[in-house]
Amino acid sequence: MKLSKKNLDQRLNHVYDAIIVGGGAGGLSAAIYLQRYRLSCLVIEKGRGRSFWMQDVTNYLGFSPHTSGRDLLQKGQDHVLSLEGDFLRGYVEDVQDEGETFAVKVKVGKEDSSYPVFRTKYLIAASGIIDNLPKLDNMQNVYDYAGYNLHVCMICDGYEMRDKKCGLFVASEGAINTAFVLNWFTPYITVFTQGLFSVGEEMRQKLQEYGFPLVETPIQRFLGHDHEMTGVELTDGSTVDLETGLVSMGSHYHNEYLQAIDLNWKGGNLVTDSMCRTSHPRIFALGDLKEGINQVSIAVADGTLAATAIWREIRRAAPPRRWEEHLATQEAVL
Repeated sequence: MKLSKKNLDQRLNHVYDAIIVGGGAGGLSAAIYLQRYRLSCLVIEKGRGRSFWMQDVTNYLGFSPHTSGRDLLQKGQDHVLSLEGDFLRGYVEDVQDEGETFAVKVKVGKEDSSYPVFRTKYLIAASGIIDNLPKLDNMQNVYDYAGYNLHVCMICDGYEMRDKKCGLFVASEGAINTAFVLNWFTPYITVFTQGLFSVGEEMRQKLQEYGFPLVETPIQRFLGHDHEMTGVELTDGSTVDLETGLVSMGSHYHNEYLQAIDLNWKGGNLVTDSMCRTSHPRIFALGDLKEGINQVSIAVADGTLAATAIWREIRRAAPPRRWEEHLATQEAVL
C-alpha cells in the first residue's frame, strides 16, 4: 500500500518483518524478494537519491541503454506495490533498538510535518550516498549537465568518456590521483581545483609528466546546451573547451539515523558479511552504504542476499506448516 499522512494510522500498530530505509535499486530489490517470501515490509524513500539522477543506465544487463534511473525506480516501486508491500515518502530521522524490535521515526511532509514511529523486526539500511558537486552561485547550471555528460562515477561511465576532452573536477589533492586511472579511458584530461586547496610540487610535476593541464582558477559556470556540457568559463573570463567531465569531489553518506546504534564502520561505510549483515544481527546494509563497488547491479544483488537471509531466519523460527485436513483424513482412516 502506498502510505501518506492520510492513511499512516493503518500501519502504526503493525510490526513489520523488515523496514527498508531507501527506495533505490537495492532497497526495492530487497522489498520485492521479502514480499515474494511472504514477509511484510515497508520501504521509506526520502526522494532524489543517486539513482534518481541517472539519465541513462547504460551498463545494466537487459536494459535499453536509454533507460533512465527514474524509470528504473518507478518500475521497482510499482512492482513492490503489486506484491502488497508498503511504500512511504519520508525521511528517517532516528532508529532505536528496543530489543526484539526497532522503532523507526520518520518525518513525513516538508510542511506541517508529522513524525510517525513504525516498528520492525529487521532493518535494512539502503539509504545510499549523494555525490558532492561543484558549488556555483547558480547550481541549476550544474544540474543542467550532471548525469548527462558531466559524470560522477568512473566505473559506471568511463566508457562514455572514452577518448574525449575531459574535465576532472576535484576538491582535494588526493582526488587528483583519479586522473591516473581515468587515463585508461581518455588521456585528454584537464584537472580543475577551483582554488579549493594547494597543490604540492610533487603532484604538479606528475601532472606535467602526463601532460594533464592544471586549472586552479575557480569556475564561473559550465558552458553547453541541451544538457550537453561543452566547456567551462572561469572567473577570470577565460574558457576551456571540454566534451565531457568527471566530478570526483567526495560523497555524503545518508547514515545519520544509525548513529545511536553500535555498528562497525569503515569510514562512512558499514562493514557487512557475505549476506550484507552488519555487526548487529538484525541490521543489514546494501549498495553504496556498505563496503564495495557503488553499482546498481551490486545493490540489486545485495537486496536479494539481505532479504533471503532474513527469510531464512524467520522461517527457521516459525512453526512448520502442515496439511491439517490431510492429516485428519489419515487419522480417520487409521
